[in-house]
Order: sequence, then C-alpha cells, then structure tokens
Amino acid sequence: MGDLNGKTALVTGSSRGIGRGIAQRLAEDGALIAVHYGSNEAAAKETVESITSAGGRAFSVRAELGLPGDADALFAGFDTELAACGAEPGLDILVNNAALNFPGHIDAVTYEEFDRTIAVNTRAPLFIIQQGLRRMRDGGRIINISSAVTSMAHPRQLAYSMSKGAMDTLTHTLAKDLGERGITVNTLSPGWVETDVTAARRATPEGEAALAAYSVFNRIGRPSDIADVAAFLASDDSRWITGQRLDVTGGSML
Repeated sequence: MGDLNGKTALVTGSSRGIGRGIAQRLAEDGALIAVHYGSNEAAAKETVESITSAGGRAFSVRAELGLPGDADALFAGFDTELAACGAEPGLDILVNNAALNFPGHIDAVTYEEFDRTIAVNTRAPLFIIQQGLRRMRDGGRIINISSAVTSMAHPRQLAYSMSKGAMDTLTHTLAKDLGERGITVNTLSPGWVETDVTAARRATPEGEAALAAYSVFNRIGRPSDIADVAAFLASDDSRWITGQRLDVTGGSML
C-alpha cells in the first residue's frame, strides 16, 4: 500500500463505524487525520485517541451537516485545527462518509425526512468537495461512500437510496472534470457492515445470520473491510483508477 506520510486527510462522519475505520487505517498509513463529527464529541475523541495512542496523528472538527453554511463551518474548523497542529495548509484526501437514513416505503416518506436526507447525504458532500478543492493539492483523492442500495433495490430505504444514487453520479461526473489536476474520484459501495446502524438487526442469532447470508463469505462486513479498500484508493497505487464505483459488499450482488 502507498505511503501516506506527509498527507492530510479529512474523513466526514468518522467518530464511529465505517468512518472511524477509514480514519484509523489512513492514519496507520501515515496521514494526518481530521476526524469530523456532528454531535457526538465523546465518540470523536475516542477515534482521535485510538489513532494517537497507536502513534498516528489526528484532530477533531465539529460541524453539523445539512444546515446552511455547513461546508464553510467544517473548513473553518479544519483550517484552524490544522494550523494548531503545525501542519502545512492544504488537503490531500477527502472521504465523504457522513450520512443518515430515515427508513420508509414510498407511502411513508415525509417532506421533512426527505429534505433532511438529501441535505446531509447529497448536498453537503457536494459543497464539502467544492470547498475542499480550494485546498486540495494536485494528485489528491476524493472517496465517496455510497451504498449497495443503488444497485440492489431496498424499497424501505427509498429516500436514502435516491441520495446515494446521486452520489454515484457525482463521482463519475467529477472524475471527468478533475482529471487535469491528477485528482481521482471514486465511490465505495458497502453492503451490511457491523456498525451501530445494523446493531438492532444483529441483536439475535437469526438476524445476524440473515445479514451474513447476503455475502458469499457468509459473514457481515467489518469496518476494516471497507477501510482497507479506502486506503488503496487514497494511495498512489490507485492512480489509474477514477470515476469508478467499487462494490465492497463481500459478493452480495453475485
């Protein structure tokens, strides 16, 4: 895997789950990590401490996504904390992981929940990328976290599926636009992963077995399964890959 020493990475929604796994893995490879969180400061501190105790470098940045000016607030904090670390200004790796989900079939979706879903899952990443590109060095990496629901229908997650479908389109469109700067843009699409989101469904042996059965490996994904692929996309080894949606579901689509 490529050496990320001297690189700075921002991972949104990295206080827990997949985001935490990605932040930890990129730190292992040498990157300075900005751990973004929306409200759970304690969890963000845990992520930072897990990185620093292992010899890595990290700091936390708070910004509630989905509100007007969210990208501005995020990068104001990012710039301030980066300077406090004594690091050079700029950004090399941006991982758009933060998202929310209001489950609901077509007859249950509300205006408020739909607008909130789009604001956090689609609008925020767009403007975070816009702001991030003003800081990103040539040869940088943008990694968007999408979902298997964009290629495998889940009617109960309609609004979430729509928001993630937009992210897939954003990825290949931006990749075309940013090639001249050597910036790659790719999407990771996980399936069922051991996070707080799936905790309720994994609470019984039957529920866990049902989720595990989706994968050809007959197990539920772990955050590290996604993080290891993200580390590849963040490295120079992935320099000839852009505009792609990488299935990281453990063969759930086969």
